[in-house]
Amino acid sequence: MALRPVQVNIKALDHSAVGRFWAEALGWSVFSGVTTYVAPVGDFVWPDPVAVCVDVVPVPEPKTTTKNRVHLDLATTSAAHQAELVARLMDLGAMPADVGQGEVPWTVLADPEGNEFCVLEPREVYRDTGPIAAVVVDCVDPRVMARFWDEAMDWTLHEVTDDHAVLRSAKGVGPYLEFLRKPGVKTVPDRVHLDLLPYPGDDKAAEVARLRALGATDLDLGQGDVPWTCLADPEGHEFCVLALS
Repeated sequence: MALRPVQVNIKALDHSAVGRFWAEALGWSVFSGVTTYVAPVGDFVWPDPVAVCVDVVPVPEPKTTTKNRVHLDLATTSAAHQAELVARLMDLGAMPADVGQGEVPWTVLADPEGNEFCVLEPREVYRDTGPIAAVVVDCVDPRVMARFWDEAMDWTLHEVTDDHAVLRSAKGVGPYLEFLRKPGVKTVPDRVHLDLLPYPGDDKAAEVARLRALGATDLDLGQGDVPWTCLADPEGHEFCVLALS
């Protein structure tokens, strides 16, 4: 048994506007409904066989000034591409963001509702990921995160040190999932989180029980009676296990 990450869930006051921003940012399509789903151009396919997509979900609360503990890194292919992408994103409503990064080769921005993300300088490791290079999670102990998430998902653990851990689909496609050691601990609910999905034929309840045994805890966000299960990893990062449709 195993789970696969299928989408990044972003909470927003105006899910349509934030969804349109991310669609333009990634060069993807928008599929509107109760939420705004952003996926590679083409017919609607869920789950996407390669990409980790973006699902923008309406909430009544605005983002706090606290930096998100989860963010996206966007890939670029050249210095010119990086500069062009940053300029285009600013035109779309992105704002410069200072998260204490200092002088770095990447550019830190925030989407129209303040969710931070990075536009990376070109890196060979991300040349085949698609527009999302990585989903990045700030954490206290990357080794603890690596143990949990390596067991939770069917992705491959590529590297783990005291400062970072890196996973990617065993198929060698799509973005990386990276855990970076950062000072401080989680203090507010995550504005951005991962949604996981069982494979056809697997039992969702059994998967959730397996995650609890690995150290996940149940999470009550006021979700009520819904087909997905809200959990938190060993450092309190929220994630959801979705039901197969």
